[in-house]
Amino acid sequence: MAQTQTKTAGPTGSETEIAVALAARGYPIVIGEGLIASAGQRLKALLPGARFAVVSDANVAALHLAPLKASLEAEDLFLGSAVVAPGEASKSFPVLAKLSETLLELGVERGDCVIALGGGVVGDLAGFAGSILRRGVRVVQMPTTLLAQVDSAIGGKTGIDTKQGKNLVGTFHQPSLVLSDISVLSTLSEREYRAGYAEVAKYGLLGDAPFFAWLEENWQDIFAGDTPKRRHAVETSARAKATIVMEDELEVSGKRALLNLGHTFGHALEAFAGYSDRLLHGEAISIGMRQAFTYSVERGLCPAEDAARAEAHFRAVGLPTAIPAIPGDKPTPGEMLRLMAQDKKVKGGKMVLVLARGIGEAFVEDEVSMTELTDFLQRECASS
Repeated sequence: MAQTQTKTAGPTGSETEIAVALAARGYPIVIGEGLIASAGQRLKALLPGARFAVVSDANVAALHLAPLKASLEAEDLFLGSAVVAPGEASKSFPVLAKLSETLLELGVERGDCVIALGGGVVGDLAGFAGSILRRGVRVVQMPTTLLAQVDSAIGGKTGIDTKQGKNLVGTFHQPSLVLSDISVLSTLSEREYRAGYAEVAKYGLLGDAPFFAWLEENWQDIFAGDTPKRRHAVETSARAKATIVMEDELEVSGKRALLNLGHTFGHALEAFAGYSDRLLHGEAISIGMRQAFTYSVERGLCPAEDAARAEAHFRAVGLPTAIPAIPGDKPTPGEMLRLMAQDKKVKGGKMVLVLARGIGEAFVEDEVSMTELTDFLQRECASS
């Protein structure tokens, strides 16, 4: 289990620090309020001698870049900023190339650092750029969405999308720090917050049944902005992610694959929808997790009541649970299979799925019957 230390620090008040222990690649996850506006002094102490270039998207920059810039300038650490377009389309080769050149033009040197200020798209893109710039510079993740704070900013995965699928080109590049300022979550739209919540629920479903039960009881308060409960949800999720990353940093043992509960189905749906606002990542994962539980029930692996409970929670929160919820045209079984076959967990041409024996009991199934999967997808797609 990742070690957690709670302390009171200066004007930001109480902070929670979760240690991601990876030997020389280890780093802290710091969770609290007001952390972006006070980041300069912390970064100067953490990475002495480094200067910082900030990568953000246009929406996040309008809200949060100014206080971060002021904090860095106060310590004479600010190199400049690069702003990309919002949305999954920015995770592409053309945007990566332009961003890399911009960072070089800003004067980023080997001893400097790239700050990813934004959600999962910015974190993946800026992290990838940092991993290849001058053969690797340091990166600090400052996630501004719920999804990024509980999932994508932690663990060192970086990457871009291709027409073949999501995150198929990228690197493992651990950050020097993850700074999660939960006060910025109040600036998210209801839809974006709900989509991020899907990844919170995932941690309960994959390995922490008591946490899922707590979410069932408290999700309305979390959505309403109850700070202690919101913070508990972020901290519990971040600790769970950190623990799995420490056990299987590079996805060698298969333990880290558990984090992809619902993602093989979900990523295929995202790709079908063109990585657009038509279907947000968390919405796709909500459908994918329901499909993983339903498939597990059909295989006699999981109690039907557990699958029903997971689906009921997603519906209560307002997340989609089936293909008919996707606006516009719907995928065929063949399209789903083709897109799922691009998943990074495919081994030797065989499909690998994360399934469940119940709530809190996910496991990796690497002997998936293609006949059974095809039949399942025909039923899923026919329902639309």
